[in-house]
Amino acid sequence: MRIGVTLPGYGADQPVTITDAARMAERMGFDSIWNTDHVIMVAGAASPYPFDAQGVMRWDLDHPMFDALIALAAAASVTTHVEVGTCVLIAPMRNPIVLAKQVATLDAISGGRFVLGVGVGWLAEEFAALDAPFEGRGTRMDDWIDILRDCWTGTPAARSYEHYDVPEGIRCYPTPLGELPILVGGDSPPALRRTARRGDGWLGFSYTDELDPARIGDSIETIRTEAASAGREPPTRLAVQTPGPVAPLAGQLAELAGRGVTEVVTSADWTAPDRVQDGLSLLRQSV
Repeated sequence: MRIGVTLPGYGADQPVTITDAARMAERMGFDSIWNTDHVIMVAGAASPYPFDAQGVMRWDLDHPMFDALIALAAAASVTTHVEVGTCVLIAPMRNPIVLAKQVATLDAISGGRFVLGVGVGWLAEEFAALDAPFEGRGTRMDDWIDILRDCWTGTPAARSYEHYDVPEGIRCYPTPLGELPILVGGDSPPALRRTARRGDGWLGFSYTDELDPARIGDSIETIRTEAASAGREPPTRLAVQTPGPVAPLAGQLAELAGRGVTEVVTSADWTAPDRVQDGLSLLRQSV
């Protein structure tokens, strides 16, 4: 079981910087470090938050959230071997060729340690503010995954996708240093199908106080079934982001592993490094 941790992706007034936390996470022995993504928040938004029973976001809208890719570039620059990833980047509201360039650059900066977790997003008002279509974002995601991989060859072929036309003769460098994995985030049926048919892995989500290994196991079985129907080998990297206290996660980690989960991404209070280290030790002992 691989264990990752999210970095403090908020403003510079925080007592522990993102680079400090990245160094500590690597030194403590985490397998991966991650950052979440929103370009903006919108006061009074009507879009329901899909990971809360009441549809309510669980953070302060006025926290100055860092740009995920820039923040991870900084984290990668002060570490040497820990994996660096997004959990998850909202791909369909970005230009796919610009995103391909950014991700390949980050992979080069990190020495080939980057993993791209992507999701379709849920905040319609955020898409509107960025002049990006919210409707049809699922099929845009399908196109974007294909475009990213084609751009990462350096010489993408001219092609008309449903939502984007790649012109003739473009060069897209740098290219990733190796096979750059794309993990598809989300628990909806379309997200699970996308994981099975296009992804290199899955990145589910559950707060630790709501963990349900049986439900997560059902999602994994759906991915395997969908992959078989598509004639693909099922992805073997099956991760779950699990914000919240470590103890509930530790209590169910063995069952999650038995259901097929290969990796968890937990959260941390980086102002208390000793407790972060103790939490990692507890998780290591729980599998």
